[in-house]
Amino acid sequence: MWKKLNLYFNDLSPAQLIFAFYLLAVTISVILLSLPFAIKEGVEVDFIDTLFTAASAVSVTGLSVISVKDTYTVSGIFILIFVLQVGGIGIMTMGTFIWLLFRRKIGLRERRLIMVDQNQSQLSGLVNLLKQIIIIMVIIELFGSMILGLYFMQFFDTWQEAFIQGIFAAVSATTNAGFDITGTSLVPYANDYFVQFITIILIILGAIGFPVLVEIKDFLFQKQGRYRFSLFTKLTTVTFLSLVVFGTIMILLLEFNHFFKGMNWHETFFYALFQSTTTRSAGLATMDVNQFSEPTLLFLGAMMFIGASPSSVGGGIRTTTFAINILFLYHFARGNKNIKIFKREIHEDDIRKSLIVTIFAFFTCFISVFLLSITEDFTFTEIFFEVASAFGTCGLSMGVTPDLSNFGKILIMLLMFIGRVGILNFIFIIGKKGKDVNYHYPKERLIIG
Repeated sequence: MWKKLNLYFNDLSPAQLIFAFYLLAVTISVILLSLPFAIKEGVEVDFIDTLFTAASAVSVTGLSVISVKDTYTVSGIFILIFVLQVGGIGIMTMGTFIWLLFRRKIGLRERRLIMVDQNQSQLSGLVNLLKQIIIIMVIIELFGSMILGLYFMQFFDTWQEAFIQGIFAAVSATTNAGFDITGTSLVPYANDYFVQFITIILIILGAIGFPVLVEIKDFLFQKQGRYRFSLFTKLTTVTFLSLVVFGTIMILLLEFNHFFKGMNWHETFFYALFQSTTTRSAGLATMDVNQFSEPTLLFLGAMMFIGASPSSVGGGIRTTTFAINILFLYHFARGNKNIKIFKREIHEDDIRKSLIVTIFAFFTCFISVFLLSITEDFTFTEIFFEVASAFGTCGLSMGVTPDLSNFGKILIMLLMFIGRVGILNFIFIIGKKGKDVNYHYPKERLIIG
């Protein structure tokens, strides 16, 4: 039996194995979150709701059909923190860390799995990359937990309560999970700019991409010479920060005579900045998004569809995909056949992948909206917002998640997984490896446009 099972797994592609590992992680998470000591006395949680919570945690989305605060004990909260860590850093990163602890050799097959899980294009340096990712993420979360824990001591009766809140808030922000144990996200800190600022920094560090953090670390600790950042880091950082700034400006303009009417400049700025940052993939909020006007909600949905950076804790089509699409349209309109930026030329294969990801993502979300419009009794804006949030593994919601039908919950869970593992990996999961052919048919031009 074990021999047949081993042969079966050997036949799976790396993308299919990664998907299987994520399903295994969800299964284990369901078991852990169902343990008697994890759930508060007198609270009953349906299996579908536990499954949804586990899937949302592993995919670090944050959409929830239950209240974490009212459902789980302190032990259950720490179990959820562990699941968020696994989902945020990545299955293979955590697995490799365990392998290294037991001094197990990381073979070629494991390296291929790591390459797929972290969306890398080459095998060399993967283990060293994962070591750095774990160290950097742990340091960021430790600092975030200490700062927020100490700050929260003024709001809670005991230091234990303050630090539980601080640890959970730091992990949730850094992994862009969007879960909270306040019961109302960060609404209680809507006027506390210190908490918002620290949370924004943690969100950005988690969503901007692990390779970017590694390169920033190398730049800060370089001993001599001039450091050259990669094209990926330059393009990702510029796109990510541009989206945050653009999102802030758009929210300010769209809500100037609506939600922001009568507010002070600093209130409107921090509301807009935080909501713009959280749409990268975080899902935390300092207000009820239902208070925004419909144009703003549609804009936030588009921002969540873009999502975070590749090889980060976030989902969506990713920032580099969006940037390459914009650059492709710009250069095509100018009659240029190649895309040049930062004194580098983008590979044609990357342009092709970006278009495939965007088209597949658009149709996936369109079909999801269409199906939910049939099965659910919500407005188009509510359904669109929920779908965009799930695909972008963001976690923002207009409050419809608990009222979804079982079919709706399953569909949203699938979207969360697609957003987490990435469109290309999902395509490789359902497809087969193409075969190279040594012949071509005659080419013929078509009328386009």
